[in-house]
Amino acid sequence: MTELKIHTDTLYISLATGCDIKNITSQINQIAIESAIKNGMVNIFVVGSTGSVTTIEYEPGVVEDLKRAIDEIAPQGLEYEHEKAWHDGNGHSHVQAALIGPSLTIPVRSSKLKLGTWQQVVVINHDNHPRKREIEVTITGT
Repeated sequence: MTELKIHTDTLYISLATGCDIKNITSQINQIAIESAIKNGMVNIFVVGSTGSVTTIEYEPGVVEDLKRAIDEIAPQGLEYEHEKAWHDGNGHSHVQAALIGPSLTIPVRSSKLKLGTWQQVVVINHDNHPRKREIEVTITGT
């Protein structure tokens, strides 16, 4: 019987004022290799309510398209109930992050992320000021 293993790690990624998007695929792949887990799943979780994680083709055109789409879905400057309570100008940040989501699960095969040819993992800061995002990585498998 093969023993189930769990490997955890934390990344810290500095991001500019939102919407800022960074490719973290190579860092996640490196963690997968170092875990010595051959086959399983990796969960990537952004700590905080104004950050998110997803996959895209990380090229300038798609990055700009995603930024524009995010800003159109929950634009800065609308009246958000969050603003009435906190007056911090980031109601849109919370909505944007919630729509994309704080976590992502990807298969690990042969100690590498099982991604499509043009698919990369990105972390997004939606907040109205720069953030150093804490990203928890958990790999489970054999």
